[in-house]
Amino acid sequence: MAIEPYRRLLRLPGVRTLLLVGLLARIPTTATGMALTLHVVNGLGLGFAQAGLVGMASTVGMAVGSPLAGRFVDRHGLRPVLVVTTLAQAVFWAGAWALPYPVLVVAAGVAGLLALPVFSVIRQCLAAMVPIEQRRMGFSLDSMFIELSYMTGPALAVAGVTTLGSQWTMAVIAAGMVGSGVGLLLLNPPTRSAEELLAPPVKVARGQWLTPAFVALLGTAAAATFVLTATELSLVASMKHSGATAWIGVGVAIWCAYSLLGGFVYGGLSRGFSPLVLIAAMGALTVPVGLVGGDWRWLLVALVPAGVLCAPALSSTVDSVSRWVPAGARGEAMGLHGTALMIGGASSAPIAGAIIDSHGPAWAFLVAGLVGVVMVLVALPFWRRRPRPEADAEPVLEPVSATGTP
Repeated sequence: MAIEPYRRLLRLPGVRTLLLVGLLARIPTTATGMALTLHVVNGLGLGFAQAGLVGMASTVGMAVGSPLAGRFVDRHGLRPVLVVTTLAQAVFWAGAWALPYPVLVVAAGVAGLLALPVFSVIRQCLAAMVPIEQRRMGFSLDSMFIELSYMTGPALAVAGVTTLGSQWTMAVIAAGMVGSGVGLLLLNPPTRSAEELLAPPVKVARGQWLTPAFVALLGTAAAATFVLTATELSLVASMKHSGATAWIGVGVAIWCAYSLLGGFVYGGLSRGFSPLVLIAAMGALTVPVGLVGGDWRWLLVALVPAGVLCAPALSSTVDSVSRWVPAGARGEAMGLHGTALMIGGASSAPIAGAIIDSHGPAWAFLVAGLVGVVMVLVALPFWRRRPRPEADAEPVLEPVSATGTP
């Protein structure tokens, strides 16, 4: 591994700007969940259960809207989708602070349905702008930037609501959403490569790519975020139980740094690994973490092996989507991938929380890791029947010949 491959990647036309715009555009998006939660609890004086309902409405809306936005991008181009979603976010966040709670729940669901599709759009455009042999590195770098966004957005939301209040914080988020949408509109990155644009337009039937193997890929992506969300909650609970509440932010930041390091190393390797290998390894290495107990600093040491696999595991699933799906359906496929990630995280939080409350965080680490391993075992029979495009020169599970056949 060396720095030079990353330099070659960033010298590709438009890639550096796309990644930078993606990093900045995702920060207001990652701040939305925390801002809504604190607004309901602090601003409206309600409980966390009511805040969770608002968050669930927003998540359900995004889960439904993500593939729909991708399909519209495939059919009508990027700009019309960005105009509609940017306006929708500006209207919601400019006035959300003044809505009564029942209206806020409904409005959050609608805003989620019309969420700015910055995550899937950046991935779709990267797939179009970066040659196949460099995509793994591009998606690894993008995963690292996503990690930075999640380290920044929620923290800014907490600081904003606690110091400025809900109204001003949501106004800043509204401005950030508008800035993100306008930035992407002005950049207008391509959603298809030059070669794909020159090819005769072909209507891509959904059944051509939405196969059992692709569904299995979505399942493994969901399992990855299930493991990550449960690990974060278990880490927080472990540190709280050990009396290190003041150090929770530092602990989570260190865990995120493991992922950044792993993504950087993985992107620079000469060849990648199957998502099944990475997610199964991440799950298996998470299982024994809870056995450490005692000092939270040793817990962070025990998280190193699984932590460095976080970004590689997620980026490998995006890379597989870009290789398996024809360009004409890539937006919808990336949207479905985003939905799978949301489902994994949303389902993990209540399950891990219930296990932590009843049996302790050690059991939550165990269950989270086992979910990752079991999902990989379920996906394995379908994976062997996955698409093997001729352009895919990088082996995924077993070696392939020049024609792309086993």
